[in-house]
Amino acid sequence: MIAELYERWLLRMWNGDFALAHELVTPDFTGHWPGMDVSGPDGLTEALRQGHEPFENVTVTLDVGPVVDGDLVAARWTFSGDYLGTIPGATARKGTRVAFSGHDLLRVSEGRFAEYWVISDAQTFSRQLGIG
Repeated sequence: MIAELYERWLLRMWNGDFALAHELVTPDFTGHWPGMDVSGPDGLTEALRQGHEPFENVTVTLDVGPVVDGDLVAARWTFSGDYLGTIPGATARKGTRVAFSGHDLLRVSEGRFAEYWVISDAQTFSRQLGIG
């Protein structure tokens, strides 16, 4: 059940079905990104929109996992998309295909995700966009 929940999280919600946040996470959900925390399904939905906004043709794939241990699930994924040229300080040309990987760790409570930790390859992301 937890593996299927994660696949809906990654392969459907992260690929654009943001409304699923209300089904997949608890009302008191907390998501932890480096430098940013979000709360609840609405906070998650906004974080998803912001993450997708600079790209079109976004595809998120599952690379490894999900690996389930009790109420925890972990996986490795790859995000790819065509850059729209909208990130301040980026020198990449519009249309540049960007791809980077990351890892998720989520805690399940009562059949939904209650907490989320993510780490992604920001160095590869920044290099591809010509940031820094």
